[in-house]
Amino acid sequence: MILLQSHCRYLLQVLSTRVQNLEKGVELDCQWVEFDDVRYHIQATVKNPNILLLSLSLPTPPPETVFFGGLPQGAIEAIKAAYGVVLQILDPPKDGFNLTVKLNMSKLPPDEEHKQALLLKIASIREVVQGAPLRAVLKQLVSRGVKSDLYRLVSLVHRPNESFFVVPKADKVTVIFPMRFKDSVDTVLATSFLQEFVEARRTAGLTNAPPCLWSSSPPQELEGVSDEALSANAGFVSFVIFPRHVEGKKLDRTVWSLSTFHAYVSYHVKCSEGFMHTRMRRRVESLIEALDRAKPDSEKAKKNTQVRSFKRLSINDGRRSFNSR
Repeated sequence: MILLQSHCRYLLQVLSTRVQNLEKGVELDCQWVEFDDVRYHIQATVKNPNILLLSLSLPTPPPETVFFGGLPQGAIEAIKAAYGVVLQILDPPKDGFNLTVKLNMSKLPPDEEHKQALLLKIASIREVVQGAPLRAVLKQLVSRGVKSDLYRLVSLVHRPNESFFVVPKADKVTVIFPMRFKDSVDTVLATSFLQEFVEARRTAGLTNAPPCLWSSSPPQELEGVSDEALSANAGFVSFVIFPRHVEGKKLDRTVWSLSTFHAYVSYHVKCSEGFMHTRMRRRVESLIEALDRAKPDSEKAKKNTQVRSFKRLSINDGRRSFNSR
């Protein structure tokens, strides 16, 4: 749930602020980019402050992933089911975007609690769109059966030109992530993190969590997939989802967690890298302070040298000094 709120926090803040200031009728035109190159554009006019236009741009799909009308399979149906009359899909979408919807703020529920819950759901529109194919497969798992058209390897986009794979069966669904990182340091940290991630699953408190596996080579389920789609420098992570993991309200949580898994790993890798950099800087600063303390004070040393120095006088010099007194 923390990851969900961190991804949609800005959009939720924009929507909440707009609801609170509807009477002011301020014009709104805002764009921003989220994890994995997901772009948003939200607009509102002074003439019609109750109407918001929200546009969404998804990552570029790789060749093995199929989009229908610029969207993942089942996305339109998922939006209609999730938002009802509050959102209206505009066809065609704005240039440069995969989806544009019209949000009617006057149709929000009057109850504050239900209103905030719906705003949070609208802010999570990315999960509704990108997770639509995965949600369809997991719903079939809940009913303990997989339709014939879903009983095949499914490729889903989650990053620009990158995809993860879903292998549906009657009693389980296996989700496989080829993990790729551009930076060599990120690759090393991610590999270590994923291996520890698998080990943590074996602890007593996580026995009900989905089984998690990591391997350096592609699993057997991906046999026949192109080599380009399987190019992973940080290995492959597999999650096995059983019906108990998607029952009731667990379905939304599971879909979001799987759809944003790579962003979750990238976040922790960057946090670990930043933490190590901070520790390194502190260590360097402490060593510099130790070296500074070890250095003698040049002025003090020079003064002490002058006080302790003496000049050897000859007998004649001593007599002249005595006579001058």
